[in-house]
Amino acid sequence: MSPIEILQEFNSCYLKIQAIAQNENWLLLIAEKRIDPEAATHVGDTLHYLCEAMGCLEEVVEVKFNQETER
Repeated sequence: MSPIEILQEFNSCYLKIQAIAQNENWLLLIAEKRIDPEAATHVGDTLHYLCEAMGCLEEVVEVKFNQETER
């Protein structure tokens, strides 16, 4: 898997988890305390760390892209 493919996969995961975090049913589960409220924190942390990982990969992808365009 190339760095750009990995970045695209992370981005796909990020968007899916973000959609869950904003989903009405998910929010109701938390609001009604039917699941541990910590779950919302964990989802938020997951989004944060995915974003951080994507930022690191974006640097690699950008460097590789710049090297290829200089050739």
